[in-house]
Amino acid sequence: MGPGILDRRTMLAGAGALALAACERTPAPVDESGRVRIRFATDWRAQAEHGGFYQALATGLYERRGLNVQIIQGGPGVNVPQLLASTAVELGMGSNSFIAMNLVAENAPVKAIAAYFQKDPQVLIAHPDPALESIADLRGRPILLADASITAFWVWLKAKYGFTDDQIRRYTFNPAPFLADPRAVQQGYLTSEPYIIEQALGRPPRVFLLADEGYPSYACMVLAPDAFVRDNRRATDAFIEASTEGWISYLTGDPRPADALILRDNPEMTQDLLDQAREMLRTYGVVLGEDGTARPGAMTAERWREFFEVTSAQGVYDPGLNWRKAFDNSFVSA
Repeated sequence: MGPGILDRRTMLAGAGALALAACERTPAPVDESGRVRIRFATDWRAQAEHGGFYQALATGLYERRGLNVQIIQGGPGVNVPQLLASTAVELGMGSNSFIAMNLVAENAPVKAIAAYFQKDPQVLIAHPDPALESIADLRGRPILLADASITAFWVWLKAKYGFTDDQIRRYTFNPAPFLADPRAVQQGYLTSEPYIIEQALGRPPRVFLLADEGYPSYACMVLAPDAFVRDNRRATDAFIEASTEGWISYLTGDPRPADALILRDNPEMTQDLLDQAREMLRTYGVVLGEDGTARPGAMTAERWREFFEVTSAQGVYDPGLNWRKAFDNSFVSA
């Protein structure tokens, strides 16, 4: 469960189309009531990790701001940058900071304009071994990783903890190999795999949230083509404002309106999965911070610089890349 990390090579086709679109005026269409239509593509099937957007839709926060928003759920075969490039959607979701930085590397005119997860929910999961006290204790153990993760958060783990590539085992989003090997470690999402593995093991696994160890990536970002923002600034502002209010409502108020839409869009989702995921988002301060006072969606240049410095030092990006093109933090202030 949870979104994958999009490899930079999958961006090539979309980057050229986005570059051409940047030269054209792209006023958003309006419906028969004069509301601006915005199609918003998520990074995975409907889930609690999208709850704030569904809450804004379900409770009329978008509509009251003159928007007609359609949430288009993602999945394994969905490429959000390509949807943006083909103008199949106006806005899209970026799963992590690599998505936005990869777009810069490909000269695609699209930016992150909000980051609703101040902490990337990426985790490493181990069996409940009392000898494991920190991520550093996972050195030498086999770690199940998806292909795209090897050029993403694995880079940070190697730089910080001295992990080595001979630890890597292929992860196919099936927990069976992890469950069969008590020394194994696997990647996961804070709000998904730990709960599923706990049900299988009959007790909680050991979970290490990378963000709590300093991993600097944002997550659950809103991606916007430069041309769309330029020609639809008021509608973009309204979308971010309503989404921010939606996230606050989903995490601190009654989540049932959003949950009903999520369950409708994704029949494989269950209420217990939604409930535990929402609780994880709250407990770990993923959206609102540890003290519950963070501004949802806010981004800082310092955080983006830190992300770029650690990844470029490991050869993921050219050190001369203009990392500031990855984001526009004028929509949500910290």
